[in-house]
Amino acid sequence: MQSFISCFLILHRNLSKKYQPKKKEEDENKYTWCRAFHSTLNELNDYAGQHEVIAENMTSQIIAELTRYAQEIKTERKAHFHDGRKAQQQIEANWKQLELCKRKFERDCKEADRAQQYFEKLDADINVTKADVEKARQQAQMRHQMASDSKNEYSSYLQKFNQEQNEHYYTIIPNIFQKIQAMEEKRIERMGESLKTFAEVDRQILPIIGKCLDGITQAAESIEPKNDSSQVIESYKSGFEPPGDVEFEDYGQAMKRTVSETSLSNSRSDNKVDRSSKGKSKTLWPFIKKNKVTHTGDFSHLPPEQRRKKLQSKIDDINKDIQKEMDQRDALTKMKEVYIKNPQMGDPNSVDPRLAEIGHNIEKLQAEAQKFEVPDGSYTEEPSSEVQSKVQPETAESGDEFDDADEEILPTIGTCKALYPFEGVNEGTISVTEGELLYVIEEDKGDGWTRVRRNEEEEGYVPSSYVEVFLDSNAKGAITYI
Repeated sequence: MQSFISCFLILHRNLSKKYQPKKKEEDENKYTWCRAFHSTLNELNDYAGQHEVIAENMTSQIIAELTRYAQEIKTERKAHFHDGRKAQQQIEANWKQLELCKRKFERDCKEADRAQQYFEKLDADINVTKADVEKARQQAQMRHQMASDSKNEYSSYLQKFNQEQNEHYYTIIPNIFQKIQAMEEKRIERMGESLKTFAEVDRQILPIIGKCLDGITQAAESIEPKNDSSQVIESYKSGFEPPGDVEFEDYGQAMKRTVSETSLSNSRSDNKVDRSSKGKSKTLWPFIKKNKVTHTGDFSHLPPEQRRKKLQSKIDDINKDIQKEMDQRDALTKMKEVYIKNPQMGDPNSVDPRLAEIGHNIEKLQAEAQKFEVPDGSYTEEPSSEVQSKVQPETAESGDEFDDADEEILPTIGTCKALYPFEGVNEGTISVTEGELLYVIEEDKGDGWTRVRRNEEEEGYVPSSYVEVFLDSNAKGAITYI
C-alpha cells in the first residue's frame, strides 16, 4: 500500500512540475483557460502533498509499529514452539524409560521361571548332591525376588508415566496451543487497529482534498471562452481596413483604364496589377496558405497592428541596452574622477578608450532606435515594394490553417544527439531528454549555445556541451561539439 501511495505521489508531483508554465509562456496566463489549467496543477500539487502526509503517517504510525510488533510476534511464536517441542521430547523420553522398565520386568520373569525349572529338575534327580540342590533353590529364590522388584519398579513407573502423559495431553500442550491462539488473535486485532489508523489518517486529509477538488471545480467554472477569444482577437488583429466596392471597368472604350483606390487590387506604388494572381489580395492573408516571406528588419511584412507591436517591443529592448551602456558610462566616469583625485589608485587616461567605446555604442543604439520609430495611428498602408519583391508568388492552393509570418524557418545544417537531459526554463531555450535526436539550425557562435529544432513549432537553444553535433558535410565550418 505504501508503494502504491508513493507511485501516486510521484505521478502527481511530476505532472505538476512538467506542466508548470515556463517564463516564455507566461503571456498565456491572460487567458482564463490557461489560468484554470495552472490553478488545477497547483491544486494537484497540494493534493499530492496530502498523500505525502498519508505516506509519512503510515511510516511513523503504522509501518514502524507493525514492524516492531511483527518482531515481537516472531520471538513469542518461537518461544511457544520451543516449549511444545520440549514437552514432546519429555513425554517421548518417559515413554522410552517405561519401555525399558517393562522389558526388564519381562526379562527377570523369564529368568525366574528358568531358575525355578532348573531347581525342580535337580530336586527330582537322586544322583544330584544335596548341596547342588540347595544352591539351585537359592538361585531360584533370588531370581523370583529380582522379578518381583522389576514388577514393582515397572508398576510404579507405569503409574508415573500415565500421570505425566495425562498432564502432557490435557494441561501442557493445551496451554501452549492456547498461548499461540491468543497470540494470533492479538496479531489479527493489531492488524485491524492498523487498518483503522490508516482510515483515520486518510479521513483527516479528506477536507483538504475536498478543498483541492473544489479549487479545481472553481478553476473550471472560471473559464470564459468569449473573453479568451476576445483577447486573441485583440492580440492578433491586423488593423487592415475592409476594401471598398470594386468599380466597373469599361473595356468597350479605348481609354485609360482606372482602378478604384479602394479595391482589393489597389497598389499605392502605382505598380501594375499582376493578373496571374487571379484577383487574390494580400489583405486576405489569414485564410490563405502563403509561401514564406524573407523578413526585413522593420517588420514591414506583418499586418499594421502586429508591426506596431513588434516595433515597440524592439524599441523597448534597444532602450534597455542604452540604459545599460549609460550605467556603465556613469560608473567609469566616477572611476575616472577617483583616479584624478587619487593618482596612486590608477591612470585616469586608461578609462578613456572604454568611455569612447561606450559612447559609440550609445550613438549606434540611439540611431537604431530612431530607425524603428513609427508614427502613432492606424497603419493601413501596403507593404513596401522592397518587401513585396522578396515575396514568392502565391500558389493557387489555400488552406484553413493560419500561417506564422512572425518567424522565418531556418534550414537545418545537421543533426545532434542529447548527451544529458536539459530543462529549458529560460526564454529561448528548449528542454531535451537524454538520447533525443534533434535538428541543428544554428551552430555554436562561441557563446556555448547551439540552436536546435524538434519539429516545425518547437525550437530553441541548448548548451553545446550537452549535445553531440553532426553538421552536414556541405555546412560551413562543420565541427563536432562534445
